[in-house]
Amino acid sequence: MRTAVDRVWLRATVLGALLLGGGVAALTLDLPSGDHLRAVVDGAGAVAWPLLVGAVALVLLAPVPRSVVSALVGAVLGFAAGLAVAFAGGMLAAVVAFGLARALGRPAVARLVGSRLDRLAGGRTFVAVLVSRLVPVVPFVAVNYGAGLAGVRPAPFAAATAVGLVPSTLVQVGLGASAGVLFAHLDASVVVPGLVAGLAVLAVGMAWWYRGRTARLARGGV
Repeated sequence: MRTAVDRVWLRATVLGALLLGGGVAALTLDLPSGDHLRAVVDGAGAVAWPLLVGAVALVLLAPVPRSVVSALVGAVLGFAAGLAVAFAGGMLAAVVAFGLARALGRPAVARLVGSRLDRLAGGRTFVAVLVSRLVPVVPFVAVNYGAGLAGVRPAPFAAATAVGLVPSTLVQVGLGASAGVLFAHLDASVVVPGLVAGLAVLAVGMAWWYRGRTARLARGGV
């Protein structure tokens, strides 16, 4: 019995170490420049595409803003190819992070809180995950790991993530692709602040809409 308990906490420790390592990497390592990524894509040929998807997923396992990664992909690859890579990489990162949290951390959480999270996660999890994807209030990485720890079922999580990532990925990659064109004519000191401001306005606008929607539902409205 004690051995089983020890394994539960050992797995939780491994998950904590992985998250800590990802956080340190996110704080100390810089994303590659657009020119460097273009050189990699041009030199690798067809194998570059699965490598890029894997690289995007690996980066998004750490607490790195998905908006920045998607915009960078759009700037390097253009809209259509960037959309495919950013979406596939985001989905892969979400599923892997969810699986890691569920396999390594969920048993420890269950021992701490019992069945309370199971009852909560057994409710309208599709809607909850979908709203968290559509309204950029909770960070992407936090939703992934948090859903796995909470015992959300894999199918609703994956389905809501697939639907919820589409609008934000379209916007983020589109902004990045537009910035990639503008970089040929404008200085980066003009384009980058504009890109960041656009993403901030989008986040604030969606958060404001969600807050109003929540208030109306609480009053019994629609």
